[in-house]
Amino acid sequence: MSSYLSAAADAQEIGLALWTGARLSLKSAGAITLLSFVFCSLVGLFWPRPELGRGRLWIGTVASFFLSVFFQARFPYYREFHMTYNMQVVQGWQDDRTALFWTMVQEYGLPWRLAVAIGLTVLFWYILKRLLRTSVFPLPALKGKLPVALASLVLTAVIFVFGLFVRFGASFNYEKSINWENCGVTNDAFLNECILDDVQALYRARDFAINMEAGHIAGVDRDNIASFLHQIAGHEDLQVKEIKPYLERTAQGAKIPRPKHIFIILGESWAQWPMLDQYADLQAADGIRSLAAASEGYSTQSFLPNGEYTAIAITGMVTGLPEIHIAPQYQLRTFKEVYPTAMAPQFKQLGYQVDFWYGGIPSWDSINRVTLAQGFDHFYGYPDYNAPKQSAWGTKDGYMFDALEEHLADEPPTVHLIMTVTNHPPYNLDLAAEGFDLEREKAETAKLPQADDPDELAVELGHYWYMDKVVTDFVRKTRERYPDSLFVITGDHAVRMDPGTQPTLFEHQSVPFVLYGQGVTKDILPAQAVGGHLNIVPTLLELIAPKGFHYYSLVPSMTSGSQAAFNGSTWMADGMIGQLEGSKASMLAGQEADDVSAARQKVDNLLPAVRTIAWWLLQKGNSVEE
Repeated sequence: MSSYLSAAADAQEIGLALWTGARLSLKSAGAITLLSFVFCSLVGLFWPRPELGRGRLWIGTVASFFLSVFFQARFPYYREFHMTYNMQVVQGWQDDRTALFWTMVQEYGLPWRLAVAIGLTVLFWYILKRLLRTSVFPLPALKGKLPVALASLVLTAVIFVFGLFVRFGASFNYEKSINWENCGVTNDAFLNECILDDVQALYRARDFAINMEAGHIAGVDRDNIASFLHQIAGHEDLQVKEIKPYLERTAQGAKIPRPKHIFIILGESWAQWPMLDQYADLQAADGIRSLAAASEGYSTQSFLPNGEYTAIAITGMVTGLPEIHIAPQYQLRTFKEVYPTAMAPQFKQLGYQVDFWYGGIPSWDSINRVTLAQGFDHFYGYPDYNAPKQSAWGTKDGYMFDALEEHLADEPPTVHLIMTVTNHPPYNLDLAAEGFDLEREKAETAKLPQADDPDELAVELGHYWYMDKVVTDFVRKTRERYPDSLFVITGDHAVRMDPGTQPTLFEHQSVPFVLYGQGVTKDILPAQAVGGHLNIVPTLLELIAPKGFHYYSLVPSMTSGSQAAFNGSTWMADGMIGQLEGSKASMLAGQEADDVSAARQKVDNLLPAVRTIAWWLLQKGNSVEE
């Protein structure tokens, strides 16, 4: 299948895929080995029987058979779907199985592929049988309780440490582990799918299937879809069988001059807490603080991301749908039809081109396919603008913004959705070369009372500082060249970098919202307006669209004083932030708040309608007929 490789798949990329795949498959092999360890080795300590050796042989043989079958099947599967096993497995299981069986026989060579799998299984059975007869080194015969106890303790510790090493894919913690969500590290989509062994690919499909169960998504109440549709945008008297008309909103009239270029910047791990006055001495967020404080700048602390990971932030912006534990990038519907709330078609109606700029690999998590399928005109990943690779995730932010700056001169009026990557593990940027005083930062982070590892936090803040500096420099240079520009700066998520071991919920969750550019004033939006990623597009449309312009959104614009914001775990309302599960809540910095119950009620009035309609769009489409 070498024809599926792109020009980017050179020897180095293939080597990277092999290495990453080996790390990932260590977890799969470890899971199979664990069965033998538990049911044979551990049982043998208390019930030593020769038959346990046969148990190892059976476990290995059964595993070999299934792995051989899956390996044979992945060739036609990839040719059909251009992915290793995904949600099609689950959907196929629910399809006409008889028809599916004969299709596999007639079109995909099921008989001969199954014969090859059986042949491989016999070969592996023979090899394993020989290996299990190989002599092993016996444990030393120790005398005395203390030597036995010490030897047992050491052996237990070694097994435990080795188990961790296997569990995290040749690592010892989650941050540096490899899993199906972050293993797409090459520039080639085919290689990225090859990295996934069959066990991990099926594990991915299992995760998707579980999340698609509507009963497992808090707030989804499909039986009340009709009442939610009438509530969501105030269309109480509307009676139609499609969702889209219920989501229609009418712009009240432009509040600023029409900008030529609009830039929506999603900063990787751009948490809001470094912007707080109490952390000003860290000087990590001086750039965005200066934009927020400018006469043509507006900011609010009452802002949440769409979720806790990058993909849901991007898909939320692109589709206008919230996190409901269903990944739009793995829904067939996403690639067949444009959601009513998608951002690109709405800006196109105002005469804009809509482009996505990404500092990473275009094929990562199918983001390029999602954006183009949802109406974007162009997608640019770092190979597209020939930027050098800085880490496994992509290029330096500076290279991306340099490429975008050169591109602007030849562009028509354009909305740019931009995703940075540098502020992400591994933190391997040469901070000294970029002008960051790491030693000074270490001295400052050492003053933080709850910092777990001040030196490591200083390195992370150095990468945050680099992102902040690059973005700010780009905003100022672009604003000078194109005065009629509008900028929105926010983060994809906040979780990952906290100021200490016990961060506040605000520090752990909130991301910035800064609006900057021509026509922006301090009172262009209500003071401390509440919002999240899904509020950005309707807010921009209300700012620039003519009166009477129709647009579609699940949530209101921040210009009208939105009441609440939420994501998968957290809510904001009335100057408060709280957890969706449980009663934990606190005030935002420098703000007074009403009682928790009143604030939470505003969230509960909005959340079920937004989530239920989003679930319906993802699972059933635009029609409300069962």
